[in-house]
Amino acid sequence: MFDLGFSEIVVIAVVTLIVVGPERLPKVARTVGHLLGRFQRYVSDVKSDIQREMQLEELKKLQQQVEQQARELESSFREGVDKVETDLGKVAAAATAPVAAALDEAAAPNPQTSSTPLPGEATATATADTPPEAPSAVPATPESAPAAEQPEVDSRQMDFGFESDAAPAPTQPKEKA
Repeated sequence: MFDLGFSEIVVIAVVTLIVVGPERLPKVARTVGHLLGRFQRYVSDVKSDIQREMQLEELKKLQQQVEQQARELESSFREGVDKVETDLGKVAAAATAPVAAALDEAAAPNPQTSSTPLPGEATATATADTPPEAPSAVPATPESAPAAEQPEVDSRQMDFGFESDAAPAPTQPKEKA
């Protein structure tokens, strides 16, 4: 730290002994020791603060790199999603165009057909003119559903009580020993 050799330290100790004297030397040595300890703690605190700041800067740089990579990944993902959406839109438009043209042709009156519609044609035009109903949220259940048959209960089966409508399992009387 100060680049002091052994001979220089001995000279400083001899001068201190002569100046301070043997009576006050222990007290002065204790005080100097406390001051050196404080100085060393201060230096170690400064070192740890500097190291902490350096680590904090490294973490900030790492965080910025991760955020940049996340932004790049997000933008590439968005580009891919946009491309897929446009492709799906094109496919949907291409698929609905013939259907729309067929519906337009069917809806247009044709003078060459007879004035009396066939039974199948009447229902087709009636359903084409009315808007389709939205599917109900509750699925239709058949009114005449067959009753569920109860499985056979064996005496070796265990009853866990999961089925509320199931018949209770037969119990066997306990034998006294």
